[in-house]
Order: sequence, then structure tokens, then C-alpha cells
Amino acid sequence: MTDRENVRYLPGIKFPPNLVACPDLGDCLDGVRDLLVVVPSHGLRDTLTKALPFLGPDSRVCWATKGFELHSGKLPHQVAAEVLGEERPVAVLSGPTFAKEVAEGLPTAMTIASNNEEFGQALATAISGKNFRAYTSDDFIGVEVGGAIKNVLAIGAGMSDGLGFGANARIALITRGLVELTRLGVALGAKHETMMGLAGMGDLVLTCTDNLSRNRRMGLALASGMTVAEAQKEIQQVVEGVLAAEAVKEVAEKLDIEMPICHQVYRILYEGVSPREAVGELMGRELKSEHE
Repeated sequence: MTDRENVRYLPGIKFPPNLVACPDLGDCLDGVRDLLVVVPSHGLRDTLTKALPFLGPDSRVCWATKGFELHSGKLPHQVAAEVLGEERPVAVLSGPTFAKEVAEGLPTAMTIASNNEEFGQALATAISGKNFRAYTSDDFIGVEVGGAIKNVLAIGAGMSDGLGFGANARIALITRGLVELTRLGVALGAKHETMMGLAGMGDLVLTCTDNLSRNRRMGLALASGMTVAEAQKEIQQVVEGVLAAEAVKEVAEKLDIEMPICHQVYRILYEGVSPREAVGELMGRELKSEHE
């Protein structure tokens, strides 16, 4: 903290004067009413479990975690309910928000879903400003499904561009990927309009098309011939789409939901299928109505 900046991921951007690093979780949460958790999906349950003893009866918790819990298939709000109880006010923050651009003060919008209208509105008011706008929602499932599946599709988009398949293929992948995202989200109980909003289509388009996306860069690396491990080492950050691909496959199979693009990304990541072979299988699928 002596540098007062994240020299590894956000060099040159100074921390706000009131931001203080606190290595002890108990000290960090002492007297705090609202807690924001920003950890990868595989660390959410453990983080909430460790925080629980330090939470007061009126403490409220929000998270910016994206992804299904591996093997259980639970979304973050379901994990939180198991750890924190059903009655506590909680919220999720999601949407098309690259940290670098937010830190630089560039215009950004996102969505907050909460089980408590007062908490959701308070969060939106607290984080909104001249260059940052938060919209509220009560659709936990839709917001969280959008944040999980878009990472898998972004790996596919990166591979497509890395192989030189062009703009036509990229937009086809994004559009049909949105169908898959919506199909699973609605099956889980999400609202269709959420899938068309910032946390659905917005986050999907952003993550698939800009190289600030770690998931897109993973796809580009795989297209260049790197292994998943080699790409992870080069990116040096958690690539959520890798774990999400396995979790999405498990959830889709359990619900019998057809998600061919996500399935092929899974096969590339976990079964050694080549990206070109996967594209061949997608293009060779039986013809059908666009709206099936």
C-alpha cells in the first residue's frame, strides 16, 4: 500500500485518499454495515463464511462475483443464502464494466439486483456519480446468469477472431450466444428483459469484443496454439470463463438445455478438441428455425 496504487493491474491510477488496506478481516468489518465482496466465483462461499462471524444483525452484503459455483451449479445469491441466511439484505453488482475504464473515470453503466429495494437503491445512489450510473433490478437470476455465461462465450469469440474467421463469424457467435444465455436464464427463472439489458446483452457484447477482457484474451491465446495453462500464465489473472464452461455444461445438462456454442468451448478447454474442429461441428448442425 505504500505505492497507493495497484501497480500490477492498474498502474498509474492512485487510490482514493479514504481507501485503507486492512489485512485482518475482523478489523476490516468492525463497525461496518455494508460489505462489498469482489472475489472469483470459486472463492465466494469461503469468503462469506469467514466474514459471517463479524457481521452485525443489520449488516448488508453485496458482491461483484460472476459465475456458477462449480459442481453445485448454484448462483452467487444461492450460495449467499446458504451462508448468510434468507432474510439478510443482499445484492449483486454486474454489467459491462472494465475496471481500467471505471478507474479512469470513463462513462460506465451497470445493474444492481437486490432482494431489498431500499438496499438496492442505497447502493445505486452511493456508487453513482458524474461518470458512473447504476440501474436497479429485482432479477437476481437474470443478472447473475448473464455475468456467468458471457465469459464462456467471450472465450469462443476470442478464438474465432484469433483464427481469422472475421466479423461475420464474431457477430453470429455473439447473437447465437445471446440465445443460449437467454435460454438457460429463462429456464432458471430469469426475466427475458434482463437478458436484453446491461447485465445480459451489454456485458456479453463488451466481453466478446474488447481485448481488456481476460476471457477474450484466453480465446485469442488458444487460437494461437497455446494450452489453457500457458494462456493462464500469460494473462496472470483469473479467467472466469474456464471454470464457468464446466459449470455451465453441468447446469445445462441437468436442465436439458441446448447450448451448442458453450458446449464446444467446454470441449476445447477440457477435451482437447481443436477450435477449427469445434467450428466445423457448429456449422454442420441440423438446420432449424432461428427462433427455436
